Amino acid sequence: MTAAETISAPDALSTVRDILARHAGEAGALLPILHDVQEALGHVPATTVGEIAHALNLSRAEVHGVVTYYHFFRAAPPGRHVVQVCRAESCQARGADELLAQAEQLLGCKSHSTRADGGVTLEPVYCLGLCALSPAVMVDERVHGRMTAGKLAGIVAGWEISQ
Repeated sequence: MTAAETISAPDALSTVRDILARHAGEAGALLPILHDVQEALGHVPATTVGEIAHALNLSRAEVHGVVTYYHFFRAAPPGRHVVQVCRAESCQARGADELLAQAEQLLGCKSHSTRADGGVTLEPVYCLGLCALSPAVMVDERVHGRMTAGKLAGIVAGWEISQ
């Protein structure tokens, strides 16, 4: 689901309740539930955190803490395209900081944000598991190694989005 395909709060709660029912009684269900919610809705809406917390006998703060701690969970809808630049040590040693700055320029949005038109979300992440091919970038769930600004520009050139 993209930013352009928003879901109403009642529909989101209905979806979350279905997911909670599937995981009822499952030990350690919080992460699987959050993954399922994000897969279904594109993010974990703040309006659903209380419902999840109640079902698992957790506080809203505990659920919110997990959503905000892990980089792969989103509290807001992502753009139509998602670019994640690895910031782990290996990638930093191979130019990830410069690559992230170049990506901000190329994509027209700052790190940790979605461009105003909803076309792209730029996220720094910590370790994509491609250390031998640093710097690594994930674009729309596809990992690319030995990334350069030029290679990223080539990928972006194929998108039908405007800045």
